[in-house]
Amino acid sequence: MSWGERQLAMLREMGVPPFWPVARQAEPAPVPVPVPESAEPASEPLPEPLPEPATPPARPVARPPDRPTERPTERPTERAPAIELGPRPAGVDALDWPELEQAVAGCQACGLCQGRRQAVFGVGHKKARWMIVGEAPGEQEDREGEPFVGRAGQLLDRMLAALDLSRGEAPEGHQVYIANVLKCRPPANRNPQPQEVAQCEPFLLRQVALVQPDLILAMGRFAVQSLLKTSEPIGKLRGRVHELAGVPVVVTYHPAYLLRNPADKALAWDDLCLARELQSRLQSRGGSPR
Repeated sequence: MSWGERQLAMLREMGVPPFWPVARQAEPAPVPVPVPESAEPASEPLPEPLPEPATPPARPVARPPDRPTERPTERPTERAPAIELGPRPAGVDALDWPELEQAVAGCQACGLCQGRRQAVFGVGHKKARWMIVGEAPGEQEDREGEPFVGRAGQLLDRMLAALDLSRGEAPEGHQVYIANVLKCRPPANRNPQPQEVAQCEPFLLRQVALVQPDLILAMGRFAVQSLLKTSEPIGKLRGRVHELAGVPVVVTYHPAYLLRNPADKALAWDDLCLARELQSRLQSRGGSPR
């Protein structure tokens, strides 16, 4: 036994592992086990891949004869018809009542004339101290030729009766004259357009000049904006006195609006009271000359 082997044996007896590497003996090679010829294989052999089918030759496709390239027919875009504007009425400030009414009846300054039954000029006493200005005729006004008829007109009549006023026969000082900013009905009762208001404005201003009212009651947003040349809402303009060519103007809501918003009738009544108080002050000072 060599010195190394004796040292290793002594360390093993002491239970101390060796601190130097020991050469590892090679493991014996496995002995092959003979397989009998009758034994089945561990797994079935994979099937051989099938041959790919032959691709038939492509047939030639008949090419259509050349045709000129045709562009698809473009459909014209449907647009709203443009408003046809004629010349703005001239010389209106020199017309008297019959000539002014005739000019309104034959006016073709904007496209509204194409769909109207008749122009709606005005109604009432032509020297009334009160002038009521509305916005535009509706369907019933267009049919009857008078402003403020139907449910809105009935409400206006009750409002005027509360002030002891009437559009019909009444004593002096209790008469009114009623007119609209537009003299023709807009299609489907839509809002008046600025160019339509501008074309019709000379007729309204001439009516104001001929009536010479003590005060004007402007009813509705478009009447207020047309007379006062402002874009402020009615809520900010009501409750105080404005002026048009020296004539006091009181602002209030349109009767059609009040039918949709009954809660604002109290505000409209305050406006009527302001107008009545203003009229009383004017009468105490002698009113306007007649």
